[in-house]
Amino acid sequence: MILSDVKRHLSKNTRMTLADLSLHFDTEPDAMRGMLENWIRKGKVRKHEAGEGCGKGCSKCDNSTAMEIYEWVG
Repeated sequence: MILSDVKRHLSKNTRMTLADLSLHFDTEPDAMRGMLENWIRKGKVRKHEAGEGCGKGCSKCDNSTAMEIYEWVG
């Protein structure tokens, strides 16, 4: 997997959790964070704070990777 694959997938889906991205790319969350950090530094991705959630308000997420939400803003 390369960074352009992450860019393409996240820009298509706009907003995704770390858990969903890790599952899609079959990689560990820490490795995915590293790839996302590249896009964050370039101003293309925004990490939402844990308290912001996904905006749906259901509070059903039970782990930290499900609460880490990344949004393509580039």
